[in-house]
Order: sequence, then C-alpha cells, then structure tokens
Amino acid sequence: MQAITIKIWVFAGLSAAMACGGAVSASERGPVTNLPLPRFVSMKAAEGNVRRGPSLTHRVDWVFRHEDMPLQITAEYGHWRRVQDAEGQGGWMHYSLLSGVRTIVFQSEKAELHVQPNDAAATNAFAERGAIAVIEECSRDWCKVAAGRVDGWVRKTGLWGVGPEEVLN
Repeated sequence: MQAITIKIWVFAGLSAAMACGGAVSASERGPVTNLPLPRFVSMKAAEGNVRRGPSLTHRVDWVFRHEDMPLQITAEYGHWRRVQDAEGQGGWMHYSLLSGVRTIVFQSEKAELHVQPNDAAATNAFAERGAIAVIEECSRDWCKVAAGRVDGWVRKTGLWGVGPEEVLN
C-alpha cells in the first residue's frame, strides 16, 4: 500500500496575544457543568468569536475560523467557557459554539499514521503540522485518528488535544 500525505485543515497561528489565566489542577471541577477542568473540546461552528470576558458586552479580540479545531476549556462562567488553543491563545466563547467531539492538531512536521499502534507497523498516511483529525480512540501512548477517508495510529507525543496519560475508548 502506498502512503499518502493528508493535509486537511491548516491551523494558522494567531497574531493576537492574550493570556488565558493560570493552570488548574486536574482534579478541579467546573462550577457550571461539574466536568473536569481543564478538558478538551472542539469547535462546533466554522467560526467563533473569542471575547475578552464572559458576556456579549465584552470586546471580541479575534475570531477562530476552524471548525473541529481542538480547544482546552480552562474555566466556566454561566453559558461561557474560557478556552485556549494549541498555541496558548484564547479567551471566552459561548458554549453553543463548542462540541464534545474530540479532535487533535498535529504538532510534528510530518507525522506517520500507522495501520497498528506500533512503530514497526506499515505507514498508511502522513499528516503535516497543523492538520486536524478526529480522535477515534487512545491508549496510553497511541491515538487512532481519522481525517477525511484516512485513519491510522499516531504517537501521542506529536499531538495537541489529548492528555499524555488520557485513555479514550
């Protein structure tokens, strides 16, 4: 089988610089949803305003324009979630723009997608830095991801959108 390179969505860097606040412990729970903080989600919408604070009266600092882009929720306030992207940029977004579907963004220059979760397994595709894929499952060290009609196993170390010890079935 000949390997192909996938380049689905390119995750462009953002020029605005805004800190999203300090780190939180893994055992913290959101006051609104009672779900763990921080946690990963993805963008449901093709476009979403990122605001300076948790309301429509706060200024829009920029707009995320990548449907399925992975984001990390770091805080909750009413219908608002403070999020950050793979580059640490973020702000407040309305919860209706977010989805529980888990996605990742490739951070290595050229990631190999294997047919099995093993470095010696055949490579069926390559993913370029910035490509976004849906997580199908994750073990301790590997995730099976899908982008378009291509899927495969990739080491977690080159991914953003899944925790290093996180296991997903």
